[in-house]
Amino acid sequence: MGPTAFVTGATSGFGEAITRRFVAEGWRVVACGRRVDRLHALRAELGDAVFPLELDVRDREAVMAAAESFPEEFGPVRVLVANAGLALGLGPADRADLDDWDTMVDTNVKGLMYSVRALVPQMVAAGGGHVVTIGSVAGSYPYPGGNVYGATKAFVAQLALNLRADLVSKGIRVTDIEPGLAETEFSVVRFKGDAEKAAKVYEGVEPIRPDDIADTVWWAVTRPAHINVNRIEIMAECQAFGPFQVVRS
Repeated sequence: MGPTAFVTGATSGFGEAITRRFVAEGWRVVACGRRVDRLHALRAELGDAVFPLELDVRDREAVMAAAESFPEEFGPVRVLVANAGLALGLGPADRADLDDWDTMVDTNVKGLMYSVRALVPQMVAAGGGHVVTIGSVAGSYPYPGGNVYGATKAFVAQLALNLRADLVSKGIRVTDIEPGLAETEFSVVRFKGDAEKAAKVYEGVEPIRPDDIADTVWWAVTRPAHINVNRIEIMAECQAFGPFQVVRS
């Protein structure tokens, strides 16, 4: 069996598709997430190449322990795909729910920090590896209601660049993948389980699919060793940049 990838948020969407792709390419995957039933379903489907690991990336101690919580034959981790993240709400800043803001910061920022700090030492000790972060175009282009979500994804992009600066002498590559309009459970989560409202986001469009991002991640980590792909911004063909907002009196 091949080398090992550690994928957070593997229970749906991008993370599940990334897990499937790496296993299909002969890798082992430590598949992490909170919904352990889905993780075991992946293991049942994909076989011994998957090690299901129940993990909430917001729990600092649990993440640090997770780096040592899988069988020896799965280590050391060569690729970390820090995929776990979410958006909550789409209201303006003056009416936003502070609990939603806290959850996004705890997951998208602190959960990423914990994951990186827990797994990167293994890569350093092994003499190389690859950190893949899943950012968003929202980290570059603001939109009404994006507020803290967009800010957390700007953090992801900047952390990826700074990780590269820290790790350039240690044989570790770092890539930030920044998707645009993509159809996963993202909007269902954002709208607190309102599937009808979430479905309207994708009416009349052809969005990015999870397999598209899995393919992008795989491409980035399989470039020749002398190449580092710093960041990949990927949008659905139907999506582009909007005009500046001008409020007229």
